[in-house]
Amino acid sequence: MVENIEGVIITPLNIIEVKGGDVMHAMKKTDAGFDDFGEAYFSKIEKNFIKAWKLHQSMTLNLVVPFGEVKFVLFDQTKFQEVILSKNNFARLTIPPGIWFGFQGLHEPSSIVLNLANLVHNEEEVVTKELNYINYKW
Repeated sequence: MVENIEGVIITPLNIIEVKGGDVMHAMKKTDAGFDDFGEAYFSKIEKNFIKAWKLHQSMTLNLVVPFGEVKFVLFDQTKFQEVILSKNNFARLTIPPGIWFGFQGLHEPSSIVLNLANLVHNEEEVVTKELNYINYKW
């Protein structure tokens, strides 16, 4: 595990090569970063598109990229942390509450992000801002 911004965890994951298609681990309830289970969902992002900025006030996110390549940028009011996830860097990114984040698709034509969240999505729990809200050069 590598930590940069306090509370952020990057956990390398296993890919088991199997004839006909690989098995890609995502999370076990015994893993660091597992808090509880609220919901799991996939988010598709097109190449070069940027989805930013979000801050969850209570939700812990556990992000995995099973297909494509995605750059995640995190901001805790003092510093930025960049993480690129793909099959070549297959890991789970755990983002605790209170950290701004955004992400950019790097794979043609698109990438898939899996979020294993500890809470069910609630519009009142998440804060969203426009791309120019945080001064970051994508």
